[in-house]
Amino acid sequence: MLTMSKQNTPAGRRYFIRTMAFMGGYVAVMLATIGGAFDAIQGKPVAWVLALAVSAPIAGQIWATLSFMRDSDEYVRAVTAKQFIVAAGVAMALFSAWGFGESFAGAPHAEGWLIYPLFWAIFGCVAPLVRSSN
Repeated sequence: MLTMSKQNTPAGRRYFIRTMAFMGGYVAVMLATIGGAFDAIQGKPVAWVLALAVSAPIAGQIWATLSFMRDSDEYVRAVTAKQFIVAAGVAMALFSAWGFGESFAGAPHAEGWLIYPLFWAIFGCVAPLVRSSN
């Protein structure tokens, strides 16, 4: 997540607007899904359209983050990239460990889409720890 000082830059403002737009679309589709708007297509081939519709804002959010990094100064780019890489690595390691737990230890199933909120939760948690580009 961006600190207040990062939001006051042009790149930070664009990131904030893009994030709100993509996550607004995500929330709208998910609320419609939870409300039963797509119950009739569940389990049918056309449900892939729904799966892609929910996934599109996720891809957009990743693009928004990468664009923010591209458009930021060298220091912010380096720190954000480090935060992104650390969060991705930790999320993949944790999710893989859980998957092996499912395979070998009888752990309950975790849906694959949980990697996305796990990544962003870790991204936020490591932010205070990643203070330099070193």
